[in-house]
Amino acid sequence: MTRPVLVTGAAGFIGAAVCERLLARGERVLGLDNLNAYYDPALKQARLGRLQARAAPQQWTFLPHAVEDAAAIGALFAQWRPARVVHLAAQAGVRYSIDNPAAYLQSNLLGFGHVLEACRRHGVEHLVYASSSSVYGGNTNLPFSEAQAVNHPVSLYAATKKANELMAHSYSHLYGLPATGLRFFTVYGPWGRPDMAPMLFARAILAGEPIQVFNHGRMRRDFTYIDDIVEGVVRCLDRAATPDPGFQPLAPDPATSWAPHRIFNIGNSQPVELLRFIALLERALGRTARKQLMPMQPGDVEATAADTALLEAWVGFRPATPLEEGVERFARWYQDHYAP
Repeated sequence: MTRPVLVTGAAGFIGAAVCERLLARGERVLGLDNLNAYYDPALKQARLGRLQARAAPQQWTFLPHAVEDAAAIGALFAQWRPARVVHLAAQAGVRYSIDNPAAYLQSNLLGFGHVLEACRRHGVEHLVYASSSSVYGGNTNLPFSEAQAVNHPVSLYAATKKANELMAHSYSHLYGLPATGLRFFTVYGPWGRPDMAPMLFARAILAGEPIQVFNHGRMRRDFTYIDDIVEGVVRCLDRAATPDPGFQPLAPDPATSWAPHRIFNIGNSQPVELLRFIALLERALGRTARKQLMPMQPGDVEATAADTALLEAWVGFRPATPLEEGVERFARWYQDHYAP
């Protein structure tokens, strides 16, 4: 029997979508998630229910473990021996990290360390892991390129994601573990996270409640539709990271290495102001938002934009779902899923 693919964070927004794609193409999939209460676990259970309904017999196994549990992670790798790993489990959220730093240290640092060690000890062929556009921090040189240094994080969440990239690189160098880090840019779409702006805005707009619009709506974000994120993840999973033969130690490029480790942006490369996103959502929902214009919040950055040339060169793909189309799909799903 073929060795399975392990997806951590399988009940999450991106994790469930990646699992669905892998199942659809016939992979055996192990899904791991601790189903914590950072947001309503009912949404996570609903995602898992969809996966179970779509899986063929013996194709899908769910494991209710936390990556922070070293013994559980070691045991499941020993039992199941996954061939490849997509690591998406993490404590998410920039603002939450300001008041709850311990959650990020445990999940994003300790938990990721356990996954790396298990990959090393059990012969994993390729590790793809989630980084974030937040690693660019105080950088205002747009669009963000993987060749730029990421030395000025403005949130603990961002710092843990940069740390993940460094940890993965060290394992690639020391143990030859092929690893690919993917910097996601503002992911949105059906089955999204309730703590993110699209879900918060949709709920409030339909309820006739005000929405908080930070930086007076002048924030610019590279909104990237979930299907594009999944396509990028799966294509990268299928092409294991290799050393860059052109790497120059005297002029090191942060995007590549002498080790089998790569970093790629996954973004739509079409940043828009938050007010434009809200206008599209208003049109899709057929309602007008009551806006409370607010100042910039700690940990936020004013603008993000992805240069995806390296991703396209590596796997022949770049995100391209128009924002208008993505918002319309999201709004239809939201109204169907949360209809009274």
